[in-house]
Amino acid sequence: MRVGRRIATVRVQSDVSQAQLARSIGITFQQLQKYETARNRVSASMLYEIGRSLGVPVSRFFEGLPENGESGHESSHLPVDERIGFIASAEGRRLIERLVRLPPRVRARVSALIAAIGEEFTPQCDEDQADRRRTGTG
Repeated sequence: MRVGRRIATVRVQSDVSQAQLARSIGITFQQLQKYETARNRVSASMLYEIGRSLGVPVSRFFEGLPENGESGHESSHLPVDERIGFIASAEGRRLIERLVRLPPRVRARVSALIAAIGEEFTPQCDEDQADRRRTGTG
């Protein structure tokens, strides 16, 4: 899962769409989606092609993973980072494109507004999750 997420991260950082990357490495964008979401495993040769196409070394896709011999238990309790999935989505890209067009002061105010709205919803979300755990529905 982590390697696929790193592929998505590097692709987004490189400002390359799934369709563009898939075309450059000779696969369908659906196959690339499967790699990025870990529904399909990525072969070493395909990882090499992806790295070559994005202009990064293959090692970039393994950054942050436990070294050989390490258990990795320290990092396994971290929550899954859903931000990359949103940023890679069409909605996320549109939002980011519109935000970067704003003047820095306005962008900072929009960011503060979003943070405030998020804080308003966080307690309710936490309560909803606790209710689902108690009732066994989540």
